[in-house]
Amino acid sequence: MAKHQIYTMSVARVYPLYIAKAEKKGRTKTEVDEIICWLTGYSQEELEEQLEKQTDFETFFAEAPKLNSSRALIKGVVCGVRVENIEEPIMREIRYLDKLIDELAKGKAMEKILRK
Repeated sequence: MAKHQIYTMSVARVYPLYIAKAEKKGRTKTEVDEIICWLTGYSQEELEEQLEKQTDFETFFAEAPKLNSSRALIKGVVCGVRVENIEEPIMREIRYLDKLIDELAKGKAMEKILRK
């Protein structure tokens, strides 16, 4: 079976879309970065390096320093699919990120987004 197209797509290609979605709703790039770093364990500097290297999504999540254990608390629907029911690990991580960005754009408090 062929890999889904998103796996080979550069995170840097989608990153500006995450920021635009957040900023359109009055949120910030800093908040987007905080969410990504919380989810993956990348530091701000490591995140910027990954973006500069044009790292694809599969590698980005496979090499993430420490995926946050609280990410299992992320529930809900993204693109018509319940994130908690996605069996393929990398796709689930991508959809977790999508869900967190959606929550940010919907005005949810950062403490709730980061499951604190």
